[in-house]
Amino acid sequence: MKTFLKVLLMVVAVILAVKLLPIAFVTGCAMAALLAGLAVLGVSLAAVLFCAALAVVALLSPIWVPVLAIVGIVALCRRHGGPQMI
Repeated sequence: MKTFLKVLLMVVAVILAVKLLPIAFVTGCAMAALLAGLAVLGVSLAAVLFCAALAVVALLSPIWVPVLAIVGIVALCRRHGGPQMI
């Protein structure tokens, strides 16, 4: 009797799964489309942020390039000017 109930439960589960298959398919397709849209939006957002960061770096280059050169010269002079520690 237990085996009959197991088989009957399996048959009911399969029938229920087949009946709900179109709903599950539509839901899966909608979620995949939403995920693809968010991925495209994320990539374009990342590209916009990268372009904005590049523009900020280019606009601030008159400030940071000379500062970087001065820091490099100071570091070069300090390394060779002081006493050597072994």
